[in-house]
Amino acid sequence: MKVINFMGQRKLALAFSVILLIVSIGSLATKQLNWGLDFTGGTLVEVHYSSSADLTAIRGTLETKGFAGATVVSFGSDRDVMIRLPQGYSDEQGAELLGILQQAFVAVEPGGTVELRRSEFVGPQVGDELREQGGLAMLLALGLVTLYVAFRFQLKFALGSVAALIHDVVITLGFFSVTGMEFDLTVLAALMAVIGYSLNDTIVVFDRIRENFRKIRRAEPEEVLNISITETLDRTLVTSGTTLLVVIALALFGGEMIFGFAITLIVGITIGTYSSIYVASAMALVLGVTKEDLMIPVKEGVEQEDLTP
Repeated sequence: MKVINFMGQRKLALAFSVILLIVSIGSLATKQLNWGLDFTGGTLVEVHYSSSADLTAIRGTLETKGFAGATVVSFGSDRDVMIRLPQGYSDEQGAELLGILQQAFVAVEPGGTVELRRSEFVGPQVGDELREQGGLAMLLALGLVTLYVAFRFQLKFALGSVAALIHDVVITLGFFSVTGMEFDLTVLAALMAVIGYSLNDTIVVFDRIRENFRKIRRAEPEEVLNISITETLDRTLVTSGTTLLVVIALALFGGEMIFGFAITLIVGITIGTYSSIYVASAMALVLGVTKEDLMIPVKEGVEQEDLTP
């Protein structure tokens, strides 16, 4: 097996990560996130058309009727339409949309009907609570990850895995800030999934590193890490590649309702695969992980088996 010198490129990878983090943090500090209705508050209206709905015409109708900033998307089928009104519109105004849409639809298709399926108002207080609880959930997940990895492996590995997770979350959030894409609950759910996916990939690499540290006694830590990452590379690429194929299909054909969810997973999985190699493992190496950190304690009077190949 040809061993790839991953750790030999860690300084270049570090510079790349630093650039991405600076851009992400800078954008989050200046532009912030384009919070969705779930977090900012507003009115949500779902309607069903008797025939295919023209989203462009609906947006134009709402714009002329004074509903500026309305988001119109289709979901489920081309007859189901979801309309999101930003904060400042009441629940009653949301109900008035039905009459406006019905009138506009009948004008182009006599006899057509528009049926109200759902109308709900999300207050700004609820949005603030969701934003706070979402942030706390993410911090709790990172804390539990630290404890788990420290218990299963070693503290240096735990710090490396948490650094990789923070790296992934910040860059994914930065992507949404830079692009201006809407950040709603589906995106937050995908972000939590990214944390789990990235951690799983990191654990696989760490498990092989621990195994090789105990088997290859005379190799330097950098060499052990390169061997371990090379051995798990096929598994990492196959897992990430097949997952990305599914998520890309969702982004292309799943409709606007889950587009943000799919994009979050695409960005998160790509960055997570990269970080499990060049952030988590490299951080453990920088912290000075050695074979002594991972050796099984030897009981008194019991000779330890020499596993040197």
